[in-house]
Amino acid sequence: MHRFILSDAIKERVNRVQGKAHIVETIDAGRSALVVIDMQNHYVAQGFPNEAPVARTIVPNINRMAAAIRSAGGTVIWVKTTSVGALEKWRAHHEFKLAPEVAARRLESLSEDSPGFELFEGLVPHADDLIVRKIMYSAMIPGSSELHETLSAAGVEMLLVAGTKTNVCCDTTARDASMRGYRVAMLSDATATLSDEEHAAALNNFLVSFGDVLTVDEAIERLTPAL
Repeated sequence: MHRFILSDAIKERVNRVQGKAHIVETIDAGRSALVVIDMQNHYVAQGFPNEAPVARTIVPNINRMAAAIRSAGGTVIWVKTTSVGALEKWRAHHEFKLAPEVAARRLESLSEDSPGFELFEGLVPHADDLIVRKIMYSAMIPGSSELHETLSAAGVEMLLVAGTKTNVCCDTTARDASMRGYRVAMLSDATATLSDEEHAAALNNFLVSFGDVLTVDEAIERLTPAL
């Protein structure tokens, strides 16, 4: 897992802004969801196009958090990136941001009949968990996915965000969820990216301006069972 230690400067800024170290003191499981982002072979498995090797090390923590929130009566949602509709809804990214060969490889690997689309081995989804497909980095913006509608239907008000990459899809989804009125905490030892520096920068920025950052142990300690 990534090494993540808050600097004194970030601690001081957080306390100045919100008056305390953590704004999430309790987690009502009945109104909360663990949202696991992009833990698919394309992003996690060895040799796949967008592999983040550290993501393999967070699998046990994701499974532990999922088991805890299920046991407390909460919701687990697996968000999977798909290439279906990507050229229609996100054409500029594929045509102008990505080299042609990179775009082609991405579209092929994330097609829904490709091994790249499947969840990484070792993850333990349950039959009652929900699956949401997204097209863009953020699952919370219109046109990308039905995550907001799924959360609303389930009565979810708070998100615990896990998965990969910390500074891309996890970060954009978490920030956009905050902008849409959800309470959000990113899980520092259940998210991963390509380097400690990118991981820390994303979490520090989120903590200062958008929501909370907790470890899995801290999140589990704060869980209260659904009534």
